[in-house]
Amino acid sequence: MKPFRAFLLGTIFCASATSSVLAADVGACPHDSVGVPPQSNTTDKTQPFFIDTSGLDLKSAPPTRDPGNPAYPTATALPDGTVPSTTGNGNFVIGPTHPVAPDTVAHQGVPHGTVHTFTMSSADSVRYRPGTVRDDAPDCRNSALEHATTAPGDRSNLIVTTSHAGNWVRNIDVYVPAGYHPGKTMPFLVFGDGGANGFTNETQLFATLDNLIRAGRLPAMVAIGIGSGGQDAQGAERGREYDTVSGTYAEWVEHEVLPLVERNADVRLTRDPNGRATMGISSSGVAAFTMAWFHPELYGRVLAYSPTMVNQQWPHDTALPGGAWEYHSAWPGPSAPDLLVHGVTFEATTQSTGAPLIPNAPRKPIRYWFETGDRDLFYPVAALADGMHDWTLANENMARVLAAKGYTYQFVFARNAGHVDKGVVAQTLPEALEWVWAGYSPTRAKGN
Repeated sequence: MKPFRAFLLGTIFCASATSSVLAADVGACPHDSVGVPPQSNTTDKTQPFFIDTSGLDLKSAPPTRDPGNPAYPTATALPDGTVPSTTGNGNFVIGPTHPVAPDTVAHQGVPHGTVHTFTMSSADSVRYRPGTVRDDAPDCRNSALEHATTAPGDRSNLIVTTSHAGNWVRNIDVYVPAGYHPGKTMPFLVFGDGGANGFTNETQLFATLDNLIRAGRLPAMVAIGIGSGGQDAQGAERGREYDTVSGTYAEWVEHEVLPLVERNADVRLTRDPNGRATMGISSSGVAAFTMAWFHPELYGRVLAYSPTMVNQQWPHDTALPGGAWEYHSAWPGPSAPDLLVHGVTFEATTQSTGAPLIPNAPRKPIRYWFETGDRDLFYPVAALADGMHDWTLANENMARVLAAKGYTYQFVFARNAGHVDKGVVAQTLPEALEWVWAGYSPTRAKGN
């Protein structure tokens, strides 16, 4: 197996030309936001694929956003260095400094949970066999995405010609809290980008769980870190799993991952959605929300940092051409085009109405904590000048539609913060976990 190198979440990842990738073999691959893509529509809101640059400081890359932007919903600005209350709902602004919360580091005398690790491969999968691999240059200088084009007349439909079937192997890490007695049914947190070398800082997360469980601020719970399928974005397995707006990933977790967790870690997991939470960062953050949206009977609590609520779904789907952008906002393009993949056009059997999902569906039993940075991602692929790749605007729009539908949510806009900002995570993780798990009672855990 040849190693592959990768850049930070939600942007561009590069792999060697191999049909087998191990999600844990990652290293930094430099790539910056391109700013406003060339030939973008930034002047006429009545025309397709409008990109709103008002209120953006374009001197930085990504541009710095002002939380007071009139395009954003009203938020409560908190004193610098503080975080919202664990009982507060709505929109909040924090920063610009982000002190580390003491509960995110290991404390002497606090019992530690144990971590069990096992691997899964595409050869044993039902839903993700075979996997998806994109061939890129090993040095990332000729990434297929950096030089990709879009379909004629549709700036949102990225054409990726180097994606093909392949294999994946991934790690699953299972945190079991100190003092667990085998046979006891447990609530649990499942998070993406897990595994020992995944993008989620498991050492930080597990130390936080140790401390909050010991203090009685969280229920004792199992935490399941699922490695991604490898690479990122369009044409890759990670993007296929996380950015697809469907119930497939939640179904894969339910039927293929959780039974192995119970067997390998000797734990029993609750079937009650009140005792199940999802968590993710960037694309695994939108996957966390998607799991609850399509299967609220399985999950009701969601936590996400810089969730990719933008148009990253691939292959392009004319039934939902804006991908996750259409959770909160209308399709900004013309009438839905036909599906174009590898240069072949397929007539669309279903076309999008352009109506966003959340405003046009009954409210679901989802409790959602999420965050974005003032320098979060902004059009990282120049070809996608589609009006649907501003991560900060996407999450501001999510806050607006959630409030309008009466959802219970807490949204944090972080000043002086990039994409999945380490400082923000270290500052907010204990409060975020407490907020997400508020109201949980093991006496309500039925159907186990």
